[in-house]
Amino acid sequence: MASSVGPEDRAAGARPRLVTRPLLLRFVTVIGSSASFFLLLSVVPAYAQNGPGGSSDKAGLATGVLMSATVVGELTAPWLAARCGYRLMLGAGLLLLGAPALALTMSQSMAWIAAVCCVRGLGFAFTLVAGGALTASLIPPERRGEGLALIGVMAGVPSLVGLPLGSWLAAHTGYGPVCWAAALIALVSIAAVPGLPGREAVSGPSLGIFAGARSGTLGRPTVVFAVTAVGAGIVVTFLPLAVAPGHSGAVTAALFAQPAAATASRWFAGRHSDRSGAAGLVVPGLVLSASGILVVALTGVPVAVVAGAAVFGVGFGITQSATITLMYSRVPASGYGTVSALWNVAYDAGMGFGAVGFGAVAGFTGYPWAFVLTALLMLTALVPARWDQTAAREQRVTNSEDQAVTAEGQR
Repeated sequence: MASSVGPEDRAAGARPRLVTRPLLLRFVTVIGSSASFFLLLSVVPAYAQNGPGGSSDKAGLATGVLMSATVVGELTAPWLAARCGYRLMLGAGLLLLGAPALALTMSQSMAWIAAVCCVRGLGFAFTLVAGGALTASLIPPERRGEGLALIGVMAGVPSLVGLPLGSWLAAHTGYGPVCWAAALIALVSIAAVPGLPGREAVSGPSLGIFAGARSGTLGRPTVVFAVTAVGAGIVVTFLPLAVAPGHSGAVTAALFAQPAAATASRWFAGRHSDRSGAAGLVVPGLVLSASGILVVALTGVPVAVVAGAAVFGVGFGITQSATITLMYSRVPASGYGTVSALWNVAYDAGMGFGAVGFGAVAGFTGYPWAFVLTALLMLTALVPARWDQTAAREQRVTNSEDQAVTAEGQR
């Protein structure tokens, strides 16, 4: 793709333009996929639970199938994208995310609901992986951190609005209208896909997702982010249960403060990464995340719960931005799909395993101590984070020495 910055601007040291027409079209697909997903995220479990013979087990199964299918889709998406191209994968993902929502209310049987969730999970995974790789190809390397942070904001705002709005619409208008809304948002956004780059974004040798996970350059940031995402899954799932019913206002404030703080800090971290590098943000983001979970352990103190959720959100946003920016900077364009897949798998798997594991631990220890143990678990990710910093430092020294030898040989 041709740069929008002319030779005169480059000579003057101007920063390359960030927001281009293709990136604006990418914003449309980000908002469409995120809004469609989050509108139904809390609605479908309620729909399953309110059906014939419904129970909390069915509600949990609906979400479990959705997230399991998402992880499976994320693991297979890089292989498919290498053969079909990112643009086709993104369009297919939006179709698979939107169309099944139209059919959801045809039946309240658990088999039907699970089938719809499975297809929508695969579709959402395709939009995440293919869309993430396309995003990286549309952003100038000099402004990668800021650009990725901007995309994060575009995806985060629909989640802030979509979750409560979906529940409100289902309660006031029924399940049918909210399903239609979620379907149409995804399907209409397909119109923006033809304006995005096609197969050229996948040219070059591809990097397999398992090979990427085994490599330290991608594996270490993936582990750090996955451990941090454990806390996100726990906060969203268990905070309403851990705090006494008389403090429901604190829970509402905390559940708003956490994603709002994460969105704001992700933007800050992205801009900082472009100026000073992303590597130095990983450890502070991890420590802030663990500290926030530790403060949340004071479940009987409403102010502590809200403050802890906000601190966790700040750390989580920083870690989100720093890890994905680092990972994209370490691969050629042909590896963008693998990076997108690894990062999203870490996100979804971390949230899922965190919620399941926390529930089991809390049954023995109670919620406060389970939060403390979670914070300690998160701090263990300091080991791979430090290893990554050391390896990156050694690589920079090696590169400097190689450049010096090359320069000496040219004299």
